[in-house]
Amino acid sequence: MRYDTDAGGAGEVGGFSSAAAARAAAQQFSTWRGVVGVVGGRRAPESAEPSVGLTMSRWASLWLDSRDVAPTTMAQYRSLVRNHLEPRFGELRLGEISGLDARMWALSLRSRYADATVDTIMKLLSMLLADAARERLIPANPIFPARRGRRPARVRPAIVWADPEQVLRVGLRACELVGGWAGLLIVTAAWTGARWGELLGLQRHNLHLDVDRGRGWMVIDAERGALHEVNGVFSLGRPKTAHSARTVELPPFLVGLLARHLECHAHPHVFVTRRGEYPRRSNFARRALHPAADGTLAHSRSRWKWAPIATGLTFHGLRHSHATWMIADHIPAAAQSYRLGHALPNAIDQVYSHIAPELHTHLIACLQHRWDHALTAVGGHVVGENGHRGRPDALAQARRRAKIRRAALRPQPEPPLTGASSAPESAAPAPAMPRVSTVRWRPRHRRRVDPR
Repeated sequence: MRYDTDAGGAGEVGGFSSAAAARAAAQQFSTWRGVVGVVGGRRAPESAEPSVGLTMSRWASLWLDSRDVAPTTMAQYRSLVRNHLEPRFGELRLGEISGLDARMWALSLRSRYADATVDTIMKLLSMLLADAARERLIPANPIFPARRGRRPARVRPAIVWADPEQVLRVGLRACELVGGWAGLLIVTAAWTGARWGELLGLQRHNLHLDVDRGRGWMVIDAERGALHEVNGVFSLGRPKTAHSARTVELPPFLVGLLARHLECHAHPHVFVTRRGEYPRRSNFARRALHPAADGTLAHSRSRWKWAPIATGLTFHGLRHSHATWMIADHIPAAAQSYRLGHALPNAIDQVYSHIAPELHTHLIACLQHRWDHALTAVGGHVVGENGHRGRPDALAQARRRAKIRRAALRPQPEPPLTGASSAPESAAPAPAMPRVSTVRWRPRHRRRVDPR
């Protein structure tokens, strides 16, 4: 959709699905003062009412329809426009939005939202106004970096990372809370540095395991290497960046753990819940990661009484942990960037840097050593503050406890009589012991274990 501007130039907006959609947008544009509609139309009169023009709500709708971004990014843009920009600026014309109003609104938002959220909102508003200025809808973008006054001294909170022993303890607790797949997911994230979507999108045919030799690697596909969750709907798509498509080598211990894990289910994806469903990131953080890392002492109704291990640890913090381990092991920056799926800041280094096989061998040896050290420190089990001894295979332990209870409740047969009875002959025979049921009452918040 093309139009003429006051300066005598031409502007255009693309991305419409049909000619009818472009004509409808042109009718909206034609109401703006000094702007002509479609090609072949006539220039609007100079005496047009300045109160009539393109509103922020309409411009945001046109702008979003013309974007070619990832589904997750588009979902974030639409959410910010719907929940923040439209309630404040939706009915205003583009020319009525001033930089002062935008900055005062940003100050009011910082009292209710995190700084990162407010920065994202203002960045989106600036993008909308900058593109409107580029299309000659407004003279200039009213939002620009403020260089006057005192600059706010913001301290960015540091990302919490964990050492191998802490990661292993958190993983073992996650096994107790959710299941063995959750603990393995945490360990895999920490020892590979992969993102959440990359691990959830990992399929069987992209995981190559040689258990006999203790070698393995996972392939993150460039087209379908990440699982995206948009508005509750899962879909496979591209990973975050072009450099995210890579091959990640696995340490020997992780090869064995993943091989045994794949024998427990037949789903095409590697990491699924016990019901064969895709884990949701918010549920996983609330039910598994946060209670395991932050502890449960603040939750009076929790079954477990655990002290904190790494307060504030997030799933992305496991990726930071992997990067921190590689720095401590003196792994070169080129190898770190490749394993994490990053691009080197220097374009020349990106082109000429290569990773020798000896460096891969050294990296895998360091990761295996960290696992062995953490396993030795933990001792194969974790003792909670309430005296409960949690093991990596929580289901096997529950089965052993059920077996012990059944043995205790099973009626014992009477020993055979080998001699004369000492009881008087007139005494009545003792009644047979009734069979005791093995079903016992348990609190409702405890998970029942199938004794089979």
